[in-house]
Amino acid sequence: MSFKEDNLIQIKTFEFALRIIKFYSICKSQNEYILSKQILRSGTSIGANVEEAIAAQSKKDFISKLSIANKEARETKYWLKLYKSSDLVKVEIDSYLIEIESIINILTKIIKTSSENL
Repeated sequence: MSFKEDNLIQIKTFEFALRIIKFYSICKSQNEYILSKQILRSGTSIGANVEEAIAAQSKKDFISKLSIANKEARETKYWLKLYKSSDLVKVEIDSYLIEIESIINILTKIIKTSSENL
């Protein structure tokens, strides 16, 4: 996959999606199928919406797509917190929570700056 070298959010969300796919595989191997499908969907959707934002037709479209990515990131954070609190699977969750918080912060800043420049 090729990225613009300076597009941090594009890179971070793609790498996070890869980690979420691996997380999903671990959950499946431990016979947990319900929540893992939710986190797979929301965790990979973040990067997909970032990609759509990059190809946006207008500044408003760009902000809209990144806002959806931000909502998906927050949903993913929710599922991760549920996993951590429930001890449903044997996976270290803290690094995922740190990473998703970083993604949320970056998306929020981009959305805020873009909205101010409308």
